[in-house]
Amino acid sequence: MGVELYNDGKHVCIAFYDLVDDEQSHTVQSNQFIIVDNGRGAIVDPGGNLTYNGLRMGMQKFCFTDNVDLLLASHADPDIIASLNKWLIGSKAKVMISQIWSRFVPHFTNGRDLEDRIIGIPDAGAVIPLGNSNIKAIPAHFLHSEGNFQFYDPVSKILFSGDMGASLVDNALAARPVEDFKAHLPSMEGFHRRYMVSNKVCRLWVNMVRSMDVESIVPQHGRAFKGRAMVNQFLDWIEKLECGVDIMTQDNYRVPNS
Repeated sequence: MGVELYNDGKHVCIAFYDLVDDEQSHTVQSNQFIIVDNGRGAIVDPGGNLTYNGLRMGMQKFCFTDNVDLLLASHADPDIIASLNKWLIGSKAKVMISQIWSRFVPHFTNGRDLEDRIIGIPDAGAVIPLGNSNIKAIPAHFLHSEGNFQFYDPVSKILFSGDMGASLVDNALAARPVEDFKAHLPSMEGFHRRYMVSNKVCRLWVNMVRSMDVESIVPQHGRAFKGRAMVNQFLDWIEKLECGVDIMTQDNYRVPNS
């Protein structure tokens, strides 16, 4: 079921938190997002085959498939974009992804010529027209993918942050914004220590986000950080987190004995 994150009558942001069945214990909970401006739509991180049917049916209330212009992919993981072939067949949308992944994208398709429908985002990011507004592709390289982007909507002031801020929770909890940051930490700390590359890039990202007008950080897994106070609590935490290569030692690089 779609949950409204923002709606001023012309510009709407919708989240889907429950398209991956909780009963599928070997899968990770995944959020999908739709941004609609004056009838034209963009899907942020459309997901894999587990989410395609539910997303396509659920979005019709907010945006018909024929009105979807863009598929915005933060990176090339299967839970982000494995459903791409179905979207390219079933819509006229173009996919935008980091230019370093754009030549890998056809591996998610049936191999036909898609050159005119795959747009590589340069490392510096891009301003992407949608309806009468713009979406900004924000650099988030190595958080966690080598070529990684987040998508900022200046109208709603929402930063769709991909894996940054992600937490591992069930569907029902994912739909509820974080209320107690300390209580929330156990559901995301291990994920960030493993998936974010280093504290250096976390700090560079935080410096960038602090310069932006962000009301909410909404990740692709788990719960959102809503309101400036909660956004700042997350930024303060991730800015200091040792992660990735910071915590690697020789013990992580040993030949197994058996």
